Amino acid sequence: MALIAPSVPIPAEHQTSLRLGVLASGSGSNFEAVVAACRRGDLRAEVVSLVVNNPDCGATVRAGRLGVPCTVINHRHFVSREALDEALIAHFTPLAVDLLVMAGWMRIVSPLLCRSFRDRMVNIHPALLPAFRGTRAIERALAAGVTITGCTAHLVEEVVDGGRILCQAAVVVQPDDTPASLAPRIHAVEHRILPSAIALAGQLLTRAEA
Repeated sequence: MALIAPSVPIPAEHQTSLRLGVLASGSGSNFEAVVAACRRGDLRAEVVSLVVNNPDCGATVRAGRLGVPCTVINHRHFVSREALDEALIAHFTPLAVDLLVMAGWMRIVSPLLCRSFRDRMVNIHPALLPAFRGTRAIERALAAGVTITGCTAHLVEEVVDGGRILCQAAVVVQPDDTPASLAPRIHAVEHRILPSAIALAGQLLTRAEA
């Protein structure tokens, strides 16, 4: 694994203190990695709320074990993406979060959420963007025959997986790799770069507000 950008994480003493809201749909391993980085002191931040859209996902179990408040906002209960995102805005705004972290949030966000949290949302994607945007990125990378893939943490914009790249990590594809064997190696480096990307996003936010 090789960090592409940035090559050196921002030291905690040079980071901006952040209040984080996290969005997750699956196992929640990236959510836990962010919480762990905060509690180790590598990331000068606190996760104040986790929101999941799937009440049965593993992230809810992790939140309970970690003592992080967790709220279910089930996308199935909303008639549109905009209606779901209005509920997210209503949830996170009173919490005064600085950044939203999409840690395996398997929903395409609407322009409404992008405008409300402009330059304040970070997403993690299992490919070296701009390659393999969208769904099934690992499967598509293998089908394309690439020898190197990886993951990208980026700011969220209205174009799917099209925002400013904050941090990337490369993963070598083995000749006999399958999605089942490659995915864990990609997820492992996601856990390493996502906290660094959050710190960088906080630094960019501070500069923009100065």
